[in-house]
Amino acid sequence: MSSKPKMEFKGAHQAFTSRWKKTDDTMCMHSMSFHLLHAMRNEFFASYLYLLEQTPLVKLYAVTCEYIKGEKQFYYRAQKFYEDVPATEEGMLGDFVEICHVDLEGSRRFLSRFMGPDKAGTKCALDCGCGIGRVSKGVLLPLFETIEMADMTEEFLLHAHEEYLGDDADRVETYYCYNLQELCPPLKKYDVIWMQWVACHLTDKDLMKFLMRCKKSLRPNGVIIMKENMARKGSKLDPVDSSLIRHLDIMKNIIFRAGLEVLAVEKQEGFPDAIVPVWMVAMK
Repeated sequence: MSSKPKMEFKGAHQAFTSRWKKTDDTMCMHSMSFHLLHAMRNEFFASYLYLLEQTPLVKLYAVTCEYIKGEKQFYYRAQKFYEDVPATEEGMLGDFVEICHVDLEGSRRFLSRFMGPDKAGTKCALDCGCGIGRVSKGVLLPLFETIEMADMTEEFLLHAHEEYLGDDADRVETYYCYNLQELCPPLKKYDVIWMQWVACHLTDKDLMKFLMRCKKSLRPNGVIIMKENMARKGSKLDPVDSSLIRHLDIMKNIIFRAGLEVLAVEKQEGFPDAIVPVWMVAMK
């Protein structure tokens, strides 16, 4: 065996010296490979094989499972990234602000399929990873009596309340400044729970658990709608903003594990070819 992989495992070994003090080089390599694989499979049960094809195991473990200031590095990197994102539509959409109208229109049309008699009601909706409230303003507030908004960045929520939503801010019952892996929505409250471009910032395990909590938060006939970048193949991790895009089949696997039923899937049309495919998934 070459010295390079051995040195990689020894490097990872140093992060766990209290746990692996008495191991020799061979035991270090095998014990750490087992430990790292177990950790990856636990956090990314549906995505990890594809991630391992692209990123060395030790490096991937550091990005996804090590802790910085009490936060998993995977989540810490995302928090640091969004600290520098301006509270504007341009900040929410990056270099593709021109897709805003097409995006909102596609969302409204897809949502309308699940609302009406014997379908979802119009009492209250939850916007998860809402940012400044672009979807809240353009999709949810025109349909629902009240909404609630959740985002980990306080600046985005403040801008939504004080400026972006205007008079409609009065119909926002609650602003949750939480990471979704920590958010526990109220039971049986929402007709629609909307998740857009935020599932990519959760590990498989935390996404599954959050979907399970969302299921308990739905009112009768309520639906969860996820709108997300989907990889053309496998899973791809961006370590800069800690976003993980998954193939649609992998996402369906996580949804199934959460005990949810997929009602419909639809690809968002009208986006530039440079954008990763975006799919909408309705579930209950």
